Amino acid sequence: MRPLADLLRPSHLNEVVGQDHLVGEDGTLTRMLKSGSLGCLVLWGPPGTGKTTVARLLADGTDLHFEQISAIFSGVADLKKVFEAARDRRRMGKTTLLFVDEIHRFNKAQQDSFLPVMEDGTVVLVGATTENPSFELNAALLSRSQVLTFKSLDDDAISKLLERAEESLGQPLPMDAEARAALVRMADGDGRSSLTLAQEIWRAAHEGEVFTAEQLGAILQRRAPVYDKSADGHYNLISALHKSIRGSDPDASLYYMCRMLDAGEDPMFLLRRMTVIASEDIGLADPSALVQAMAAREAYELIGMPEACYALAQCVIYLATAPKSNAAKMAYIAAMGSAKKGGSLPPPKHILNAPTKLMANEGYGDGYRYDHNEPDAFSGQDYFPTEMGRKTFYEPVERGFERDLRKRLDYWSRLRLERNK
Repeated sequence: MRPLADLLRPSHLNEVVGQDHLVGEDGTLTRMLKSGSLGCLVLWGPPGTGKTTVARLLADGTDLHFEQISAIFSGVADLKKVFEAARDRRRMGKTTLLFVDEIHRFNKAQQDSFLPVMEDGTVVLVGATTENPSFELNAALLSRSQVLTFKSLDDDAISKLLERAEESLGQPLPMDAEARAALVRMADGDGRSSLTLAQEIWRAAHEGEVFTAEQLGAILQRRAPVYDKSADGHYNLISALHKSIRGSDPDASLYYMCRMLDAGEDPMFLLRRMTVIASEDIGLADPSALVQAMAAREAYELIGMPEACYALAQCVIYLATAPKSNAAKMAYIAAMGSAKKGGSLPPPKHILNAPTKLMANEGYGDGYRYDHNEPDAFSGQDYFPTEMGRKTFYEPVERGFERDLRKRLDYWSRLRLERNK
């Protein structure tokens, strides 16, 4: 039996599901084909969303010769052969649509090799990638191409594919409504995967058998979510988790943490990010946030998964519900800026130790006032380099523990003014 994904491959653009913004009546590609002019394209989107199919249909719709290569299996020698064949076709009056799957796998030099044949019209390049082109493709190649974004298929689009499969084979999928909904979820927005799963169900069913959702899970052994730790999905989800915690939304924070754990993320990666958040986004508004993050890490190292998931959840909830302040982060940035700008300014001599007679004669430690011997344990002396003058880097917010710190700093500031008159 032919793979369903191949059997049901669309023969017209309007049969492509889930990409109406590209192939709908007013879609970008529809307009492009109507104009009769097709430029170089980069098709960017998750697996199983129709990138290869659309590339084939574009060649058919423009009467171009379709040539397909994969960056995974092709090298410089293969590219030279493809380019030479395209030049021969062009001399015969035929332009080549060169479809390059996984184009981001090519290195910089290989990507640069496309530029001459794109510029002289030897090929119309259509590259497909699951990675963000801004990071993975050369600026020169991107400047000569239009990037089109493909979306993950929603539930309606997956359902349409399943209905087409049933119509094509002339038989319904042997499962109840709940199992059908579960199948749509298992596809995880991947049309090709949904048809592969459907084919497995037909193969597994005996005559007259109707599967439940529970049976479906046992048969298909649940497909793991699409998640490459070096790819966009990884960075998108950790960004979503970080911003949800910063935005004080414990529910969204838990959701993204669970998405990552479910996809096989290393809990230590999450714990490292939580530790960063505890200082970057909470800081001294709640000094216990960093303690919680370190305790969660210790709990993970002590008991391991899956039980440590509760410690991770506790930490995420604590961080999300803690008062927020980036004052410590901003103080560090400001202080580092002054440190770089000021160079090697010496500290004032009165706060330098004088372990030798020579240093004492030079005035080291002269005039230093020991704060514990002063009223309120505060001398109010200046500790910045004399050439620099006093600076203010840390500005606590009026939230959480930093409210108390603000009061202390204001009090010390008043004392400093009084004692340095």
